[in-house]
Amino acid sequence: MPPPRRRPFAPGAPSVNTPPTKSFPPLCISDILPACFYLLGYILLKSIALPVALLGVFVTANADEGQWQPYQLPQLSSELKRIGITIPAEKLADLSKHPMSAIVSLGGCSASFVSGDGLVVTNHHCAYGAIQRNSTADKNYIVNGFLAKTRDAELPGGPNTLVYVTEKVENVTDRVLKGLSPSMSGRERNEEVQNRIKALTAECETDKAYRCSVPSFHRGLEYYRIRQLMIRDVRLVYAPSDMIGNFGGDVDNFEWPRQTGDYAFLRAYVGKDGRPADPSPDNVPYKSKDFLVVSAEGLKNGDPILLAGYPGRTSRYKLPSEIRFARDANFPVRVAEMQADLAVIAAATKGNAAHDVRYASVVKSINNVLKKTQGLLDGFARKDIASIKDVQDAEFRAWFNKPGNQQGVSPTLLADLDAAIAADMALSEQEFAWSVANNSDLLKSARTVYRLALEAAKPDAKRETGYQERDLSFIKARLTRLEQSYVGSVDEARFAAGLQRYQKLAAKMHPQGLDALLPAPGAVGTLYKQSELGDTAKRLGWIGKDAAAFAKSDDAFIQLAVKLHDVTMALENRRKEIDGNLERIIPQYMSAVIAWKKSQGKPVYADANSTLRVTFGTVAPYSPRDGIVKGPFTTVEGIVEKHTAAEPFNAPKPLLDAVKEKRYGVFKDPVLNTVPVNFLSSADTTGGNSGSAVMNKRGELVGLNFDSTYESVTKDWYFDSDITRAIHVDIRYMLWVMKEVDHADNLLKEMTIKYPRK
Repeated sequence: MPPPRRRPFAPGAPSVNTPPTKSFPPLCISDILPACFYLLGYILLKSIALPVALLGVFVTANADEGQWQPYQLPQLSSELKRIGITIPAEKLADLSKHPMSAIVSLGGCSASFVSGDGLVVTNHHCAYGAIQRNSTADKNYIVNGFLAKTRDAELPGGPNTLVYVTEKVENVTDRVLKGLSPSMSGRERNEEVQNRIKALTAECETDKAYRCSVPSFHRGLEYYRIRQLMIRDVRLVYAPSDMIGNFGGDVDNFEWPRQTGDYAFLRAYVGKDGRPADPSPDNVPYKSKDFLVVSAEGLKNGDPILLAGYPGRTSRYKLPSEIRFARDANFPVRVAEMQADLAVIAAATKGNAAHDVRYASVVKSINNVLKKTQGLLDGFARKDIASIKDVQDAEFRAWFNKPGNQQGVSPTLLADLDAAIAADMALSEQEFAWSVANNSDLLKSARTVYRLALEAAKPDAKRETGYQERDLSFIKARLTRLEQSYVGSVDEARFAAGLQRYQKLAAKMHPQGLDALLPAPGAVGTLYKQSELGDTAKRLGWIGKDAAAFAKSDDAFIQLAVKLHDVTMALENRRKEIDGNLERIIPQYMSAVIAWKKSQGKPVYADANSTLRVTFGTVAPYSPRDGIVKGPFTTVEGIVEKHTAAEPFNAPKPLLDAVKEKRYGVFKDPVLNTVPVNFLSSADTTGGNSGSAVMNKRGELVGLNFDSTYESVTKDWYFDSDITRAIHVDIRYMLWVMKEVDHADNLLKEMTIKYPRK
């Protein structure tokens, strides 16, 4: 399959432990990435040297903009002190110390340890895959919620539910880029860089307890090798009912005011030797090095917050032409595609509760990406970001063309840059069309196992990334996960409808040679009758077979995958050529941009790339338009006001009763005179920050990030401090629900909780 796009167009002492009288890709949750793939198209040690490209750069914060690498925080100490953060910046830069040592990744979402026994808190929508995996129409944990009162009652999260603990980060830029010949073609350069990255990764993964990666920063200017402990046995501990965890549903997604209890708990398990192990009843809870203290003391308007997590992707350094392409061409067709696919799924699952459960995660993911993409379009219409970027681009080019400002870069840099980006946009249209024509989970599975067979014939170091020995467990997990999110009749309907939509796309978007190989929409049913890939055991049985076995197969989807392979590879090789050219040109551009920003004393931070970042800000309302001020808190009374007894505003009766009886206890805010549910902050976040720990000035957990306001969606491209707001679950609401509604007393006792002074 074409590789995922790396450039998607896509922020007295209180009592302790004394119970008081007490949710585009990624946006795609890791275990449903295949469902999101076609929609989206596509950290640091105690002491670490400042990257060469940033040496001498004076970093100053612009309002609360910036998704900062931890090593940069000492440079921002004055800003942190100004807003009231009391943790020394040097401590925040040290991944081996509290609080950063408690921050973890779920491979698509963020999370944090909240006990010494591997208890992890994250968003409900981040644990949704694990919840759905364990649910059936008769035992529906999505609707009813789940609580394990004892450790042995905790449920398996599934092979796609993983916890990553970042332990080491090192600058490997020279080892990736040094000595690359300028005469290489784009594809040759891309493949050489990838070979070096694979070697660096293999060198790091000699201990199989670790998963290593070498992401680029500043669009290919720098590379860091990141080593993470990968915990493979992760179990579902507690998730409230969807009536709490997803209150408001897609109607309220990206909206404010909001009253969603978007939280859930997982637990990390390891072998008795303390090392990661495959799921087993003999495993024991992971002894987390550190964990966050939970503070029920609360926040008020204007209070400072820190937010740490793994933001997915931002596009702050995109050029005006890239913004216009997204606005005028790319995003509109993606929105239409997602809407059409959702309609097909709805029709194909209508009236069947079991099918609804199987496709719950898929639908939730598509809806999330859809709303964000539509929000970007609405944001582009509300504020002409392309024109703002035009002004910035003109200022940069004027500076760049002055004598002395082109040191170390090609004199034809800007012309080369424009040409490379134009080629990238043209190819991305064909990649999108290819994805529409391949909208079948069985076909994706067939392509995966066939490609694996072809790659397995090569030495491991020469295999394509994603098909090496290190990737086998992930491939098996994806193929196995399908049994919880696949129904033949639904997949058939999606594939046939996708082929029909593909036929209506502009001819220039059709990849060369693809049309003649695709089945007619009316013939799709026959393919499903002549394939056994819908059976998990038989699907997995293709792993390890050689290419000759595929060539002889009479399975209809295996035959189709073999037939489509050459066209797929042609697209992939064109992508490598274009990416290689971009990787040669854009780092020169970014180096010049950094120098330009340095000359102005402006902030220099890399676009988000799913690595550990820290942002900070204050609890703050905002004004979306004249005469209207929103936030910064919502309360449980808002749930009662929105309650209709019908989805998505159907609150559980125990919660409504607790509000009616005003059983607020120590969780009642003294100013609001009730329990707060959600709150806003000016923190700079994006997809992937879901589940990120929101901490007070002392580094104590006071909330979980889970969304942004609709007006903030364009922040991935342009940060507007006046209206950009992140939405968080107030930890007091989470604790209140745990006590008054779900009676999760075992977890309340396990966590270290600071309650307000009486």
